[in-house]
Formats: sequence, structure tokens, C-alpha cells
Amino acid sequence: MQQPAPKIQLVNTPDYRENYANSVQVRVNLWDFLLLFGRVNQTSPENVAIHNFQAIYVSPQQAKALLNVLQQNVTQYESAFGEIRLEPQSPGGIVQ
Repeated sequence: MQQPAPKIQLVNTPDYRENYANSVQVRVNLWDFLLLFGRVNQTSPENVAIHNFQAIYVSPQQAKALLNVLQQNVTQYESAFGEIRLEPQSPGGIVQ
């Protein structure tokens, strides 16, 4: 006999904030993944500043779960709106 699925309640803490990032850097070690979110500010072709504002550590298991849920959502998005084209990636794992 299967137990009923638990009721999940999403609760925003008092310090909850939403923000926009157009830069995500990923750093990996044996124990965790670090996702470093920021905004790119390019003032000239040779001058780019990335203003990092949030770093989130996740376990390798949670990183893989995030990969799966993002892939599912990107696939659904592309089915509805067309292929997402990427600019050539910068060295260092920065996604813009």
C-alpha cells in the first residue's frame, strides 16, 4: 500500500528576494556545487564587469535534480516558442 504524497507548502521567508541574473558561474568540488549569480555590465568592447550578488551552494544530488528540471523546462519552452540560441561561451564557465 502506497502512502499518500505529502502536501508541500511553499513559504517565503522574511528575507526572500527575487532578482535577475544574466551571468551564472559554476564552481565544483567533491562535496558541492557553487552557483554564483551576477549581472554583466559591459561599458566597452574590452571592458566587462560582472557584479555578483548571490552565491548558492547545492549538493551534487540537488545539482543533478536541478539539471533535470531545467532540461524539462527548456524543452517545454522550446516546444512552445522555438529554439533558444546561445552566444559563444566565455572561458571560466560563465553563462551570459
